[in-house]
Amino acid sequence: MVETAEAAEPAGDVAGEAEDSGTDDTEGAQAAPKDAEESEEGEEGDVDPLDEEGDIAADYLEELLDIADLDGDIDTYVEAGRAHVSIVTDSQTLVGKDGKVLEALQELSRLAVMTEAGHRSRLMLDIAGYREVRRKELLILATEAIASVKESGEPEHLAPMNPFERKIIHDAVAAAGLSSESEGVEPRRHVVISA
Repeated sequence: MVETAEAAEPAGDVAGEAEDSGTDDTEGAQAAPKDAEESEEGEEGDVDPLDEEGDIAADYLEELLDIADLDGDIDTYVEAGRAHVSIVTDSQTLVGKDGKVLEALQELSRLAVMTEAGHRSRLMLDIAGYREVRRKELLILATEAIASVKESGEPEHLAPMNPFERKIIHDAVAAAGLSSESEGVEPRRHVVISA
């Protein structure tokens, strides 16, 4: 079952996604009703590329759930300039240890979008609320590391993390007025926080 929800806040960092109304205001008043009709039809037929990404990924994941005989509802939405797909389930099977299966499924979903839509996707996948729980854990970790750096003045090296996790740390550090950078090579890439 695929449900689509619109995000309450508009995406602020997406370039090149302004809508083209397709109308020409220079034509006479008699042509206006026809133009308005064409414009309305065009708007109905136009699909937001991010909504399309979510739908493609949701279809792909729904087939995967069917093949694997796993239960789960799929929700899609757009937030912060990204398509998001969430598999609502009680099972951790598709999350895997440290979210490894989730990361792999996200990459496969992005490939499915790229194959069908013809462009790269920044789609985010969450399964069983794993990412939200992890986000809260990382914010606590970031707060503790920021306090340590402020107190000692010494840089703090965190454990290796995936790009999603590093971004959460970088954002928290920037909000606290400190600086951070990623060092190392995947899969050992980690964040270093400094004053």
